[in-house]
Amino acid sequence: MADNSNLRFDGRVVIVTGAGGGLGRSHALAFGARGASVVVNDLGGSTTGEGASNRAADVVVEEIRAAGGKAVANYDSVLDGEKIVETAMKAFGRVDIVINNAGILKDVSFARMTDQQWNLIFQVHVEGAYKVLKAAWPIFRKQKFGRIINTTSAAGLYGNFGQANYSAAKLALVGLTQTLALEGKRDNIHCNVIAPMAASRMTETILPPDMLASLKPEMVTPLVEYLCHEDTTESGSIFEVGAGFVGKLRWERTGGHGFPIDKTLLPEHISEEWAKITDFEDGRATHPTNTAESMEGIMANFENVAEASGERPTVVSADGKVDVEAAKSLEFASEVFEYSERDVILYNLGIGAKRTDLHLVYENNEAFGAVPTFGVVPSFTAMNAVPFGDILPSFNPMMLLHGEQYLEIIRPFPTSGKLTSTPYIVDILDKGKGCVVTIGVKTTDEEGNDICINEFTMFIRGSGGFGGKKDGTDRGAATANNQIPARKPDFVVQEKTSEDQAALYRLSGDWNPLHIDPDMAAIGGFDVPILHGLCSFGVAGKHIFNTYCSNDATQFKNIKVRFAKTVNPGETLETSMWREGNKVLFQVRAVERDAIVISNAAVELQGEALKNAPAKSKL
Repeated sequence: MADNSNLRFDGRVVIVTGAGGGLGRSHALAFGARGASVVVNDLGGSTTGEGASNRAADVVVEEIRAAGGKAVANYDSVLDGEKIVETAMKAFGRVDIVINNAGILKDVSFARMTDQQWNLIFQVHVEGAYKVLKAAWPIFRKQKFGRIINTTSAAGLYGNFGQANYSAAKLALVGLTQTLALEGKRDNIHCNVIAPMAASRMTETILPPDMLASLKPEMVTPLVEYLCHEDTTESGSIFEVGAGFVGKLRWERTGGHGFPIDKTLLPEHISEEWAKITDFEDGRATHPTNTAESMEGIMANFENVAEASGERPTVVSADGKVDVEAAKSLEFASEVFEYSERDVILYNLGIGAKRTDLHLVYENNEAFGAVPTFGVVPSFTAMNAVPFGDILPSFNPMMLLHGEQYLEIIRPFPTSGKLTSTPYIVDILDKGKGCVVTIGVKTTDEEGNDICINEFTMFIRGSGGFGGKKDGTDRGAATANNQIPARKPDFVVQEKTSEDQAALYRLSGDWNPLHIDPDMAAIGGFDVPILHGLCSFGVAGKHIFNTYCSNDATQFKNIKVRFAKTVNPGETLETSMWREGNKVLFQVRAVERDAIVISNAAVELQGEALKNAPAKSKL
């Protein structure tokens, strides 16, 4: 059987259920023509599930063989899925692809539907697909390869009058598909679902002849072939296909509205915010692709707490304008951070301290203490408690990027104690398509002494255009625009991070799954879970602390960085430093990619560091 196509299936074994006609026949013939061995399954019953006959499957098998292909027939019900898979194993010794296509109709209005009409549809469509896949799954896992196509319909996605049973069963296949895509990922098992529109025994009773003529099954099958090929990586997706059209479908959710979780929620409150809750056009809509993403809006709202003294003053007006001065006057709850020497050691290890750095990892060393960048740890929870939804006209946590970080050390950190961090709004800048929000956090000790001040600068996409100012003001030497000099650096320090670095650093309080869960990283477009930006910040701060401050926290005044690119655990970080007066300008490069990951950065020195002039390193 001559064929010049590039997408071949030589050596692959395909099971197609319901392959005696229509879409199933088209799929079976196409795979046979491209070199696959095909198991043609068809019970030979009517479209409503009555009767049985061998002829439907036999005819398709003969067509494949006549064209030079390899095929065998199977006449079992899909409820006997293990027998269908057994046919493939006996005939061809393996199974690589399962296309669940078998189906029947029992259309009747819901008011008149019987339990038998409901149950029979679920048996064929849902339990039948389950039985076939359950038998094939261990084979797929063992051989580290599998491709699955489940067949839903427009009725399953959108509903259809008189098809409550069929619609429910077809949507169940969507959920099955997306779960199997997740569970099969590590074993190279891909699972997708198609919602086809094609002429078949099931559609010929509901569509006019002229439309049926344009809905050839052969216009659906190429998508199935593509999705089942070994080079295709698509998985867990829904496709609508028919009459030459192919489109991918996804969920969409509005930005919604978060209500304070410590106040009684009434239906009247829902009514007041209904326009916002249902608005898909305000730029805040998202497209969640998994349960973690679907929960983000809810999780973000856990910190939405009304003040005990009453509601906060209005920051966002009805027409979407932001009163920045009112935002700056807001008061937020403080967060208490209690820690021990163990937490200091854990942080120092998280930013790359070695066992030989006794002043960082051994509590009995006379110089033991925290690297100054430890100051981000007690303030992190407080910053996260700021309800962005109350100060912006539209906010989606998925659109938030950590852009810059500033930390001022007022006095060295005790090696243990109880610190209190209080957040406040520093500024909100309107950047058009987005906005920049800077959250300040002041941290004090148990006696009320100021310990440090953090400023977390966030860029939030989709939250701009509210008529605010575009540019802020510098707030100190290290917050100014820090351009590196046009000369070679005075010092260069390289440090290779560990592949386990993110797993260790997150124990200091940043539990974002993006830094540990491969599935979450993949959703964000990353090949592996990325290193925390504040971990890279700590590594660079440690380099300067050691080089210019002799590991003496009293000589380290403040630090400011801009996060330019992400870092992968295991990469080598290179910190290049230039001394300019009382400042050390620096940048950080990921050596393996030759990518600047921290830019526009500086540390301001004080005390003895202003007198010291370390010998320059050799490049």
